[in-house]
Amino acid sequence: MSRSVLTLRAGPTALALLRERGLRPDDVDVVPGASGGAKWLGIAGLDRYLFGTFLQAPRTRPLHGIGSSIGSWRMACLAQRDPLAALARGHEAYTHHQVYSKNPSPREVTEVLTRCLDHLLGPTGVEEMVHHPTVRVHIITAEARGAAASEKRLVLATAMAFAAAANLISRRTLALQVRRTIFHAAADESPFLHLRDLPTVHRTLTEQNARAALLASGSIPLLLDGVRIPDTPGVHWDGGVTDYHLDLDFGDGDGLVLFPHFFEHVVPGWFDKSLPWRRAGARNFSRTLLIAPSPAFIAQLPGGKIPDRRDFYALTDRERFARWDRVNAMTSVLGEALHELIATGRLIDQVRPW
Repeated sequence: MSRSVLTLRAGPTALALLRERGLRPDDVDVVPGASGGAKWLGIAGLDRYLFGTFLQAPRTRPLHGIGSSIGSWRMACLAQRDPLAALARGHEAYTHHQVYSKNPSPREVTEVLTRCLDHLLGPTGVEEMVHHPTVRVHIITAEARGAAASEKRLVLATAMAFAAAANLISRRTLALQVRRTIFHAAADESPFLHLRDLPTVHRTLTEQNARAALLASGSIPLLLDGVRIPDTPGVHWDGGVTDYHLDLDFGDGDGLVLFPHFFEHVVPGWFDKSLPWRRAGARNFSRTLLIAPSPAFIAQLPGGKIPDRRDFYALTDRERFARWDRVNAMTSVLGEALHELIATGRLIDQVRPW
């Protein structure tokens, strides 16, 4: 089962550690969560096993979770007292509470997704996330600069078009329109303080700003409203604009970066999605183990793909509910397969070098 449903890739440092002692919870330093909207339903079962079982083992050091967009919402589930209950609330809300008018305005989409986020967090989720004893959540947003902060749709659309065009030349040009902001409560322990690939600002994650930061991290320009975060200047947009699949320098720590992902490839930024030559290389992933559904497994899903935003346009609400629920249930085998590989010591046999 595990051979057909999972794809595993590891950088050289991760491979050496896995060969030495297998995959152990306390060896995991960082868990990244990529942007991707509905795609998180395609790895729901993998998250349930990792967040609810594997990473619940006793730890001797902090676990740093970092995410943009839906990846930050997944990290918010990991850092709650009951991650399985948080994931269940999040999956339910994202699937069944997203019902829109025929041509929803950004305000309508923002209001619906705000309610989804509140359902995921529950009454105590913010407090649990900010003060978790071991998990340090890092939420990525894109703070708008210049015209990208405009509330006028035409001005904002022009700014985004300029950003996309300039990005064809270099990802560094994104700094003209947005600035990566990372909200976290890890203080000097954060493994991301050294990031220099794009202008980066670190801000303290608090009970007062966590909800707004999570909403902002998933606020796609032109589809949702920009978000103003308490005690923070400017308007914030989806963190995927700068960091879509998190092609980040994860540093030189002793442990693993455990990356449960939708695909076996990594796309650096939002504007790189349609650029087949703009895929992350191995440089940043030396100590990373990436785990994703295999192409064979994905082909067996309804529609032959994992859920995505196009389903809102291609399916009726009733059809989408049924398909997404079915995918959610089918992905349980991903967690079961990973557990089998770990328990039998055969995981290293399935890993391909990055």
